[in-house]
Amino acid sequence: MKRIVIFASGSGSNAENLIKFFHNSDRASVIQVLTNNPHAKVLNRCKNLNVSALSFNRIAFSKSEDVLNILIAAQPDLIVLAGFLWKFPEFILNQFSKKVINVHPALLPKYGGKGMYGMNVHKAVVANKETDTGITIHYVNENYDEGAIIFQAKCNVLPTDSAEDVARKIHLLEIEHFPKVVNQLLNE
Repeated sequence: MKRIVIFASGSGSNAENLIKFFHNSDRASVIQVLTNNPHAKVLNRCKNLNVSALSFNRIAFSKSEDVLNILIAAQPDLIVLAGFLWKFPEFILNQFSKKVINVHPALLPKYGGKGMYGMNVHKAVVANKETDTGITIHYVNENYDEGAIIFQAKCNVLPTDSAEDVARKIHLLEIEHFPKVVNQLLNE
């Protein structure tokens, strides 16, 4: 059975979607969710779905080996960032080479980098009058949003679309594609 650990910072809708997707799978399951936000809604979602969830602070994540030791004990086959906003420390990436992926709400390399997440991305897409946008699932490296691209999916941006409209379209792409790509990676 393949083991998935998810990192999330906010509401956890993508985490919940992944948990539900793998719930009855005989090949993989989400064994733990970790968050840097002790008030994140993802903690309640995990409680309702009977999935172990822990919150941690910046020291435990990047200044000590606390989170690394949790991951080593969990032995994940894949670490999935689903709305996780902190840069991953190199010492964790080195321990789990080619096992950390992220979903980004734009077609990288456009609209990536520090501070480019969530509504910040969607507002920039609308402000720049883009005609399409999408999601990028990519490996995580030491730089924000610069890891090798695994998968992209596009959607149209209409001239009348608001940032909220774009956010809804992106969320539908994430819900549809993210679990399938995670499943495919686990089967490689």
